[in-house]
Amino acid sequence: MNILILGYGKMGKVISQLAEERGHTIAAKIDESNVDELDTLDASEVDAAIEFSQPDAAVNNLTWAIKHNIPVVCGTTGWLEKKPEIERLTLSNGSAFFYASNYSIGVNVFFKVNSFLAKIMNEQPDYNVKMEEIHHTEKKDAPSGTAITLAEAIIDRVDRVKRWDLDSDVNGNEHALPITAKRIDPAPGTHIVTYQSAIDDIEIKHTAHSRKGFALGAVLVAEWIKDKKGVLSMDDYLTF
Repeated sequence: MNILILGYGKMGKVISQLAEERGHTIAAKIDESNVDELDTLDASEVDAAIEFSQPDAAVNNLTWAIKHNIPVVCGTTGWLEKKPEIERLTLSNGSAFFYASNYSIGVNVFFKVNSFLAKIMNEQPDYNVKMEEIHHTEKKDAPSGTAITLAEAIIDRVDRVKRWDLDSDVNGNEHALPITAKRIDPAPGTHIVTYQSAIDDIEIKHTAHSRKGFALGAVLVAEWIKDKKGVLSMDDYLTF
């Protein structure tokens, strides 16, 4: 496959390396310094694009790929207020768009565990729930997209939790899920969900040791999406 890399930061570099190790060709590596190269790139030679850039670049990158009928796999977070627009563009253009806040297989197992635990804890009102996430200092958005995905599952399943709040106190509002976001190098990603009562705590935790798990997942999805159409997610790719 010929894969276009949209965003050539730390994640983009690992994705590019893993893609080449799996026998793929990198059609181009685009970041803010050479984005004008998209004007002359032959889109017909690109089988899929992987987009891991910055929140302020993601929408333009995705729009370009979708309008050129290049299946695009996106892992950039911090831009999701525009996601409905990208989904509508995908459907109207007959293209393929895949979004996940995290491409690690382990994290997606963690999502399932989080959802299962939240369903159980809905029946345990003596427990307050909170979350902590830790990432490297170059991560621009907070909380992380993974934390938001975890929070949305809790809000959907725990009736007493109505929203998430960044950096609020666990006891400050009984209807809010407080999320603490820390930026500490070189942490690639840690997420901790805690249900806390006067008697005990229940905690689930995922710790990433490197970016490789995220990057490999993105490459595997790019291989899978090549001939797909529509708005897709990890629920389409994985079965548990």
